[in-house]
Amino acid sequence: MSEESDLEKTEPASPRKLEKSREDGQVPRSAELSTFAVLIAAGASLWLMGGHLTGQLTSLMKDGMKVPRDAGFDTGLLLDRLFGQSLHTLFAFAPFLILMFLVAGAAPMLISGWLFTWKSLAPDFKRLNPISGVGRMFSWNSLIELTKALLKAALIGGAGVWAIWHHKEAVLSLIAAPLAMGAGHMGDLVVMSFLAIAGTMVLVAAVDVPFQLWNHHRKLKMTKEEVRKENKETEGDPYIKARIRAQQREMARKRMMAEIPRADVIVTNPTHYSVALKYEDGKMRAPSVVAKGSHLLALKIREIGQQHHVPMLEAPPLARALYHHAELGDEIPQTLYNAVAEVLAYVYQLRRHRQYGGKAPSLPEALEVPAELDPENTTSAPPKRPDNQNSQ
Repeated sequence: MSEESDLEKTEPASPRKLEKSREDGQVPRSAELSTFAVLIAAGASLWLMGGHLTGQLTSLMKDGMKVPRDAGFDTGLLLDRLFGQSLHTLFAFAPFLILMFLVAGAAPMLISGWLFTWKSLAPDFKRLNPISGVGRMFSWNSLIELTKALLKAALIGGAGVWAIWHHKEAVLSLIAAPLAMGAGHMGDLVVMSFLAIAGTMVLVAAVDVPFQLWNHHRKLKMTKEEVRKENKETEGDPYIKARIRAQQREMARKRMMAEIPRADVIVTNPTHYSVALKYEDGKMRAPSVVAKGSHLLALKIREIGQQHHVPMLEAPPLARALYHHAELGDEIPQTLYNAVAEVLAYVYQLRRHRQYGGKAPSLPEALEVPAELDPENTTSAPPKRPDNQNSQ
């Protein structure tokens, strides 16, 4: 059952798949919205430009009827005249045609936005397969489109029949009406019919747009396996990412261990924490942490420090504060400057004693460690004297 559920398209399309389908030209489209937009634009333009177009057509008819007697027998002159009249007609209807072209191109952008791609124009020879074509003809999508077409025809046809039947007396009276009056009444009837049909198209577009959006997202649904595969491609294989992180941690640990022999001192807890500090006068503004660790890593830091004779100092509050509030490679907090300064002063005196002899330096006592920096909130205790092995 789990394998079957993984193969079922139950997951919504990911942003990456939606973007890819958009790049391929697969966006939701509503032919009914485009038809409604063109219909409304045509009606509005005819309403606004009707007088201008009527005047132009009247002028064309008058000029076309006025043919000189000698021109009626000249075929070349008639062709030139016909070409001029056709060009005049094209210029008269040019604003209307340009408006229709712009509306037809802008209407699909109402639901899909601006999109320009050549991929949708690329030849797809799979569409020439007759078996696939027959399958598309008898698919659920074709059945839905057929149902929509029938309902649309019924609604628009019904609206047209209702408009004519409702004004049947006015339509019959046009036969006996004078030309000027009949033309006016005819215009009113056309406007009423147009409004009825446009109102029907509003209903059709209002139903078709949400359906096209739903159908588009339904087609782009993904299986759980596809989602997992895409996550691996975008974010990487979790197993490989874990291996990379482990290798990065191992490399960082090796670099940290390599810095321990060059440290000035190792502050210990003594068993839970170890923090190695280094300071170079004139190069560093403040001492920095070159290595730190807890438990087994802390033991390893002390072991390497003992091998390279790095001085160690047991100061539990300071070790805890440095471990929790100083990042690897960063300077120590300012609130610990005094305590660390006492530790480094002891280390420098210890080095001088080992080199030249004399009186051994005394261990720093009562190191000032703010209680808020110590996770255990204990009062700083005087550090214990390190054993012979640690002080070497």
